Amino acid sequence: MAQNSVTVIDRAQRVKESALKIQSPFQLDESLCLYSPQDNVDSLAHPRIADWIDFVSERYLPVLPEAKKRILLLMPCTKTKPYPFSGEHKSINQRLLETGFKPIERVDLPQELQAKLEKQYDTGVLNLSVLSDGKGTIIHRMVISEPMALVPYEHIAAYEGKPSPATAYDDPGLFESRGNAVSPWREDFSAEQVSATRWRWGDQEKLGYVAMHNAMAEILAKAIGRIGPLYTDRIAWVAPGLTHRSFVLGKAERASHNVPSFRRIDGRNHALIGANDHLPADLRIECLPSTADCKDAIIRLAARLNTDVSRVGGTYSRGGANATPLALPELLDTLVARLGQ
Repeated sequence: MAQNSVTVIDRAQRVKESALKIQSPFQLDESLCLYSPQDNVDSLAHPRIADWIDFVSERYLPVLPEAKKRILLLMPCTKTKPYPFSGEHKSINQRLLETGFKPIERVDLPQELQAKLEKQYDTGVLNLSVLSDGKGTIIHRMVISEPMALVPYEHIAAYEGKPSPATAYDDPGLFESRGNAVSPWREDFSAEQVSATRWRWGDQEKLGYVAMHNAMAEILAKAIGRIGPLYTDRIAWVAPGLTHRSFVLGKAERASHNVPSFRRIDGRNHALIGANDHLPADLRIECLPSTADCKDAIIRLAARLNTDVSRVGGTYSRGGANATPLALPELLDTLVARLGQ
């Protein structure tokens, strides 16, 4: 282990914290707890992850009904597993239901989860099926997730007769800004402690981030390149500035989205490659909301709360209820408008 003056994080304690994010009856796979970029890179060789990546890259084919308009809606992964039980996905899915999109079949999460669903939500928010508005438009939901790259909604719980890793993992390891995306127990640990609970990434963490970022983008592009022609629209509903959006954006798009195009490591620029860099123009993924959409949402949120724009920062960043801005009604207006185009 690198000789840094740090308080070693106990991995066992972190695993206990990770287990709390998994909703029963699903259970955490402790070998899928990824607390640093290096853990993420290693996970690509994990048997469950390697098989999943081969599944979405090579074997998976969506079963979609006939429709005039087929929309692939990519949503972000969440710390709560399974994803539809998270505050963020419940809010997004509730809005889709209220807009008139309904599940085309019963593909429900377990009854145990349905029994815990808050009364303000329609039980349909936990349905994993393709959605239809009954007027010729369908929405097929998938999740952008590290380390799995892409998780079709209908396979959140299971695929090919096997439990899906999507309900069994915890991966805060690429979120540098949180200050704890490190694994001090690793031989290649190089982070520097800056406070009692926060670390600054060193070269090994930064190199791991670039490697994992670009691997996720490549896998995502491979999957979309294969199944993308099935859809008329490919939309990613992912928060500006965060890693999921960076996985998608091509080089020419990054500046307008305020997303970096490289990481500076040991005096060299290491390029961050997005899925759109690999995809042909007719299959590229559109990222929403735009920065302009976000600015407009903040103004409208302030009006709804009857306060000044300068005072809504915390409410905005939490999505109003411990999620992200993607769950806010003001931003979901943007998504609904785009789906109706």
